[in-house]
Amino acid sequence: MKITFTTAQSDQDLHQILHLQKENQPRNLTPEEIKAQGFVTVEHDFPLLKKMNAPHPHIIAKADNQVVAYALVMLSELRNDIPVLVSMFEKIDGLTIDGQPMSDFSYVVMGQVYVAKSCRGKGVFGGLYQKMALEMKANFDYIITEIATRISRSIRAHEREGFETLLEFNDGLEEWAIVGRKIR
Repeated sequence: MKITFTTAQSDQDLHQILHLQKENQPRNLTPEEIKAQGFVTVEHDFPLLKKMNAPHPHIIAKADNQVVAYALVMLSELRNDIPVLVSMFEKIDGLTIDGQPMSDFSYVVMGQVYVAKSCRGKGVFGGLYQKMALEMKANFDYIITEIATRISRSIRAHEREGFETLLEFNDGLEEWAIVGRKIR
């Protein structure tokens, strides 16, 4: 299976992202799958996903013209469009990196990452990240994301790509890590 990394360019790409996203909602997974493979927290609708895609397209991996993985691009300007993420953006905005406030830097949030089961363990996450860094480096200093710490597979995948933990916290329901990587 040949996998290519590109950006979401069509409504069909966005609908395929939504299909994969639905598959990885906790309600559609067993507790064992959640623990071993992870899950996605936010479920987007088509208009929001398209709005998010407009300024900087989402990163996708395709095999046989089908989206098999994605990394969503989430700008801080869209924080109020997904209420559950507002507190994450507030935490990011309050960070300091190397003694400098986050407001001194530009950043993009890798809003959600998903790799289809058939493509896991094949370097697809690394390919998504590399494509995102290439697409975003002209406009942003950092790529940042938030990961539930119990998803050790995701934590390890981000660490392999050079992401460092910037903050850990508990929101009363889950332990989270905000991780980031400088891209320029």
